[in-house]
Amino acid sequence: MTTENQHPSYANTPKPPYYAVIFTSSRTEDDQGYAEMAEKMLALAQQQPGFLGVESARASIGITVSYWADLASIQNWKAHSEHQLAQKSGRAQWYSQYKTRIAKVERDYEF
Repeated sequence: MTTENQHPSYANTPKPPYYAVIFTSSRTEDDQGYAEMAEKMLALAQQQPGFLGVESARASIGITVSYWADLASIQNWKAHSEHQLAQKSGRAQWYSQYKTRIAKVERDYEF
């Protein structure tokens, strides 16, 4: 849900606390199948208990931040069998490097 003053690509997160998974990546030249897998993973993540939203941007590096209700939800998503297959493909084919960070959001505000 977006409001008139909220950018449509911003995740509509609840009042803190909640968690953010920050995935920063550099891609390889090979993007065969990447867009389809990314769409599939987004649709699948949206169905997971505890998923709150996602924001993503790509220039020379990509940054995707997904928001989750709790650490257990993040662990369940990481362990999901289809997500694990996508992770394996990412390491083998689409990413030259990446870093994942998990942070607890204790405060947020907006303009």
